[in-house]
Amino acid sequence: MRYDIIGDIHGHADKLEILLASMGYRHRFGAWSHPERVAVFVGDLVDRGPGQLEVIDIVRRMIDAGAAKAVMGNHELNAIAFFMAHPEKPGDHLRTRAGSTGVKNRHQHQAFMAAVGEDSLLHREIINWFTTLPLWLELPGYGASPGIRVAHACWDPKSIKLLSPWLAPGCLLTLDHMHDVSTAGHWAHEAVEIITKGPEFRLPTGHFYLDKGGTKRTMSRLKWWDASATTVRQLAVLSPAEAAALPDAPLEGFVRPEMDGAAATFFGHYWMQGSPAPVGASLACVDYSAGTGGDLVAYRWDGELELSASKFTAGKAPTLEMHRHPRSRVLS
Repeated sequence: MRYDIIGDIHGHADKLEILLASMGYRHRFGAWSHPERVAVFVGDLVDRGPGQLEVIDIVRRMIDAGAAKAVMGNHELNAIAFFMAHPEKPGDHLRTRAGSTGVKNRHQHQAFMAAVGEDSLLHREIINWFTTLPLWLELPGYGASPGIRVAHACWDPKSIKLLSPWLAPGCLLTLDHMHDVSTAGHWAHEAVEIITKGPEFRLPTGHFYLDKGGTKRTMSRLKWWDASATTVRQLAVLSPAEAAALPDAPLEGFVRPEMDGAAATFFGHYWMQGSPAPVGASLACVDYSAGTGGDLVAYRWDGELELSASKFTAGKAPTLEMHRHPRSRVLS
């Protein structure tokens, strides 16, 4: 099987349609499809962009038609927790809607909430659909190809081993899992956080940055894939100016995920900039900031273990009028 691994969409339906059309997908019998390829979405379908329901509709139809697969991103995980009532805190939710943290959480979800209607039947139905998205995928190749691995933020064998017997069949989180997953300090919380959000570390005292939503952050994402990075400055996923202010000293306590290089591995989440390129011989991030003005990017995989920058593509089609489909489906 040949796969097109597509980065974080964040509600930008037009970018998704342009990318699909540019790769030879066509809208037939109610869904976008390709005669020889399968699309694989790395999660973060929602939040930020103007086409929340449209993106969900496109991806759902493709999955139902067998033309696509998808994993859960941290924004889908957060949306489930934001929806679910907290069993130990009457009136609150697993991802709180109360206080200043609730204001921040609601700001992150505002585009999705505006589209679905907070706590509506549509909201509930889409949250239930989010739970059908696996936390990771291992997909077969063809011939002698070893296939591919896909997770939203980090392929971490240790977390996968811990979670595999605990999850529902198909590497699925259920609503019954969500209390443990939302409880800091629970082993399942830590494992799911690594897979959907990646490992992080606390910045040295006095250091912070503003994230894409303008929120002050004192924790930094880690370049877990970069085997040559060992210091605080090298490992922080920050702008060059922000990283330059950090100490060039070893980051103590960080254990890098063990990558065996036995399969091509893809992930999103990290808001990459510049010309798309693999981050390792068999590792590629496909998130190039489509949620904040960047291109929606895909890697077109054809069986290779050693990945190449030449296999990345971004949709640049000038018009979609001949391929556009009516967005008339009502989710219920």
